Amino acid sequence: MKDNATPPISIEDNVTPPAPIRDNVTPPTPIRDWLRRQRPWIIMLLLIIVLIFVFFWNRTVITIEPGEAGVLFRRFSGTEIDHVYSEGLHLFSPLDNVYIYEVRKMVAYHEFDVISNKGLSVHLSLATRYRPEYVLLGILHQRIGPDYLQRVILPQIESVMRKQLGSYTAEQIYTNEAGLLTNAILTALDEVGRNYVEVEDIIIRSITLPPQIVIAIEDKLRQEEFMKSYEFRIETSKKEAERLKIEAGGIKDYHRIVDQSLTESILRHKGIDATLALASSPNAKVVVVGSGKDGLPIILNTGSDAVASVAAEPPATKTQQTPVKSTTGTTPIMQYPPVIHGSNN
Repeated sequence: MKDNATPPISIEDNVTPPAPIRDNVTPPTPIRDWLRRQRPWIIMLLLIIVLIFVFFWNRTVITIEPGEAGVLFRRFSGTEIDHVYSEGLHLFSPLDNVYIYEVRKMVAYHEFDVISNKGLSVHLSLATRYRPEYVLLGILHQRIGPDYLQRVILPQIESVMRKQLGSYTAEQIYTNEAGLLTNAILTALDEVGRNYVEVEDIIIRSITLPPQIVIAIEDKLRQEEFMKSYEFRIETSKKEAERLKIEAGGIKDYHRIVDQSLTESILRHKGIDATLALASSPNAKVVVVGSGKDGLPIILNTGSDAVASVAAEPPATKTQQTPVKSTTGTTPIMQYPPVIHGSNN
């Protein structure tokens, strides 16, 4: 009985000695254990985020170029009308939309027909220079939209021009009578400017009428210019007649004054001076014969024709007296030509 008995077990023999504690090893924590266990899922989540960011890159990172401005539409709050995004790099939520507008000056070409008050068609070709109002860009986007040129500017201009020009004839429109085209353009600028856009100018490139109407208008204008030229000539002739009348009056007054101031002695003295001047001139060819009234000589101008006619006449034996009437008075004065005797060589 004593040999089969189990020996007593000691408590100290079953106790495992504790492992030695290292100083550099950090004891494990629950967060680290969780991250270690969830590491594959975390990596997969980061990859998904990166893929989403790359996929929505164009909607998240937006660059506004020079001369442009942006309007933001938020998915849950609507359009931001009090803020306009200027040029540069901007970050937005992929759920929102950014609409970019060009805010520089732009030109739009437009053609349409206007019916005159007599039913003729006038074709107008316009060039419109415009741009959106920068401060009101959000309201423009909210109430009109990006296609504001086709929705507001061109239809409004066309409507105003037709209304303003429809009460005139084709000729008045073609010739821009009384500045009617200018008035129509100013009215159109005022009407379009109320729609959050700025229209700086409307240029009329051409006005086209039917060929027959153009020929008729040009012919009428040509005739009007001829009429104006004739009126100018008549007015010039009237002025010339008035000038001649004044000149004749002056000459008349001059002769009247001269007649009152001339005397016999003055006339005799003038005749002596003239005779001396002619006698001393080397180019003067004169014949002085006898004596005239008051002792003054009679001077006759003898040119080549006169000498030839005298040489052709036969020698005269008697003195031929030819009375010559004076054109200066009423009493005839008898003047005698020279006596030419034949010469025997």
